[in-house]
Amino acid sequence: MMENRIKEILTESGVLQSGHFVLTSGKHSEEYMQCAKVFQYPHFTKELSEMIAAKFKNSEVDMVIGPAVGGIILSYQVAESLGVMNVFAEREQGKMTLRRGFGIKEGQRILVVEDVVTTGGSVKEVINLVKSRGAIVVGVACLVDRSSNNKVFEEELYGLYHVNITTYESDSCPLCVKGLPITKPGSRNLVEKESYYERNRKF
Repeated sequence: MMENRIKEILTESGVLQSGHFVLTSGKHSEEYMQCAKVFQYPHFTKELSEMIAAKFKNSEVDMVIGPAVGGIILSYQVAESLGVMNVFAEREQGKMTLRRGFGIKEGQRILVVEDVVTTGGSVKEVINLVKSRGAIVVGVACLVDRSSNNKVFEEELYGLYHVNITTYESDSCPLCVKGLPITKPGSRNLVEKESYYERNRKF
């Protein structure tokens, strides 16, 4: 029941999108997720955050931390649901750190929260930051888990929504073969893509 509700929220808020997309990697896909779109709706954000908080309500969490920028809003709302402090980490000269007077005390029990986890690079940096201050990472939570069930952290990873998006190389994309128009996420421009056959007729 909860899984259906999560998908309903992500669909209604425009997080889950279907079509023909060029991803950051250059690969193509018929699915795309823009997690930030759900944060436009405070009532949805609160509902999802309460689901995450419920998982860790007995973990004696002292603080929630999220990496900037994707984890800022979600980590704040999870902290509010748990009734604890919240901070966020951000990059300074390429390194994830605490700024703005934020601090972590030795022995604090900290939950790391991110919007989406794929390879987990930013989250790993935050985990290392927390541990370097002598604090304890009680777990990692995210709205969308795209890690394909890989063990990306030593700590437990709790994702509300799990997805494995199929991608294609640009020169062997079946969506291109069909001549479907391409959307570049983050761009206002809709790019008409030549079909695979049209491209190869030029040679």
